[in-house]
Amino acid sequence: MEQHTGRFIAFEGIDGSGKSTQLVMLKQQLEAAGYKVYNTFEPTDNQIGSLIRDILKGKQSADQLTIAALFAADRLHHILNAEDGLLKKLQEGFIVLCDRYYFSSYAYHSVYVDMDWVIEINKKSAELLQPALNVFIDVDPETAMQRIQQNRVDTELYETLDMQQKVYMNYQRAFDKLNHQEHICKVPGHLSLADTATEILAVVKTVL
Repeated sequence: MEQHTGRFIAFEGIDGSGKSTQLVMLKQQLEAAGYKVYNTFEPTDNQIGSLIRDILKGKQSADQLTIAALFAADRLHHILNAEDGLLKKLQEGFIVLCDRYYFSSYAYHSVYVDMDWVIEINKKSAELLQPALNVFIDVDPETAMQRIQQNRVDTELYETLDMQQKVYMNYQRAFDKLNHQEHICKVPGHLSLADTATEILAVVKTVL
């Protein structure tokens, strides 16, 4: 694993868990405390990530194996690209907050394909850059779906209650499988935004 001076924190959760909102709130809190913070997300907005987004929105079609492999390729480019890659940002001393990382792949793709294979094709990403902390915002699928239906005009490929329930269970499977080698923290996501943010900040401070 390469050396870097920053800290890499991945945010995980099913759709509608509130992780994207919490990512922004954490950035504001850390910057107020004097840290340099860089927020990013997966799939990225580069060419591979854009193709993935088109597939998720139903504009293009692809086999589930192909989708999983595209996410793995997008992740490697996210880590390694010379312009604004994750390793570059960490070497520049940023705390990097990422909205989804490889645990999302394990949870979502393994609804359709073998989880061990998904873990295998993401092994190089895990070797290159393992999060100092994986923050899982824990919200039950029914609550998450209510939030999605209230807040969004369009839904994506994975945004159904049945899918959310399967993904939630797969997150737990992945955490159990990799708990011995990953720093995972589950934060209750049914609290108010402010209370959830307070819990996340307290956990994040332990790795800074």
